Order: sequence, then structure tokens, then C-alpha cells
Amino acid sequence: MAINFMDLLGSVVQGNIASSPAASSRMSNAGSSIQDLLGSLMGAGQTVKDKVGGDNLAAGGIGALLGALMGGSQSTTANTLGGGMMGLLGMMAYKALRNSMGGTSGAKASASVPQTYTQPSPQQQANDAEIIITAMIDAAKADGQVDADEFQRITSSLQKNGLGQEGMNYVIKKLQGPMETAKIVAAVKGRPELAAQVYSASLMAINVDTDAERKYLTKLGKAMGLSNEVMQNVEQLTTNTGSQDFVC
Repeated sequence: MAINFMDLLGSVVQGNIASSPAASSRMSNAGSSIQDLLGSLMGAGQTVKDKVGGDNLAAGGIGALLGALMGGSQSTTANTLGGGMMGLLGMMAYKALRNSMGGTSGAKASASVPQTYTQPSPQQQANDAEIIITAMIDAAKADGQVDADEFQRITSSLQKNGLGQEGMNYVIKKLQGPMETAKIVAAVKGRPELAAQVYSASLMAINVDTDAERKYLTKLGKAMGLSNEVMQNVEQLTTNTGSQDFVC
């Protein structure tokens, strides 16, 4: 049976919230930025559902995701959380790219960004979710191989949150395997909005507190073709802090 990557992303997000206070705090900071972001993206009379695409999971999922981050919505399904995460990342990427167009390099990087935010098709969203999962797991390995204690913490949290054996096997293989930067870079080629989503998810997956992690994020962003302006905008949206540590 094929892996449902929206479910798997939701489980990874749920596991991150439950098992890593530092990563959960970073994701909560991102959530607090979304209130203003939603207002800036929506015109008069529009709803979140209108803006993120009809009955797409993102419409209800964003609220469920924010609720889970704040300690509620414990019974939220993994699929809903996955849809919410993709919707959240998509709007953050849109905002970061559009805001960068004032600068020369930012305008060049953002030339293909549409004037309005549109949600990808379900199949494209599932494909993108797989890349986001890969990026989040790579970020966890950015300062070296995942040690035994961290491996146990991650897998135990995923099991506790109901991840099935097939999904667990997939995550374990990723955790034990090599970094997949080349795969990520190839997947985002020609899609600056996905590159910004990958960068955002990588930031929210970890507590960036080592030189190795900072260097990894900067290297990843540049390899994906993101300008300094875009990376700074993403950093501000995901942490509500300055971004000078993450660009050079």
C-alpha cells in the first residue's frame, strides 16, 4: 500500500510538537505570525477557505494546527494536521517571496511568483509533502547523525501518535540514511515557492542552536536559489526574530 504523505507529514508534525519543546516553541512562533499573514492575504469579504482553495484540507487544517500548537486539538487527525501544515507553509512562502520583490536579487528570485496565492492540486500537495518530510528529517540530522537517545525519542513519539508500521519504516530509513540535499534541490528547481516552504519547514523542525545547523540552513537555502531577502523574510515569519544568524 502506498504511503499517504499528508498523513505522514501530520504525524511528523504531531510528533515534533509532543517530543521537542524547542521545536514546538519555534512552530508556535510561526503560528503567531499567521494571524497577521492571513489578514494580509485576504481581501475584504474573503474567508480563509476562499483564499486557500475551496474545501481543501488547508482551510480547516490551519486552525487545527494552531490549536495543536497551543495545547488543544489533541484528537485532530494526522491528515488534517498535514493539510494545515502545507497550507501554513504555502502562505508563508507566498508572503516571504512577495515581500522580497522590492530588492534586485529578491525580484529575480520571485519573478515567477503569482499575484495571488493558490493552493496546489491534491496530488501536487502530496508530492510536496514528501519533500517537506525529507527536509524536516534532514534538518534533524544537520549537526551530525541522530544519536540513539534522539532516535528513540523521535520514533517513540511517532508511535504514540498512531503512526503505522509502513510510515514508521519510512521515517526510520530516512533517519538512518544519508542527507538528501541533492534530492531536495532537484525537487524545488523552478519552484521558488516550494523552496521557501522547504526552508520554512526546516527552520520549524529544529531548535537552531549550533553552527552546523546554521551553516546547513544557509547552504540549503542558497542551493535552492533563495536570495538573502527571501531567507530573511522566512526567518522573520517563522521566529518573530531577526535573521542575521542564518544568512551570509
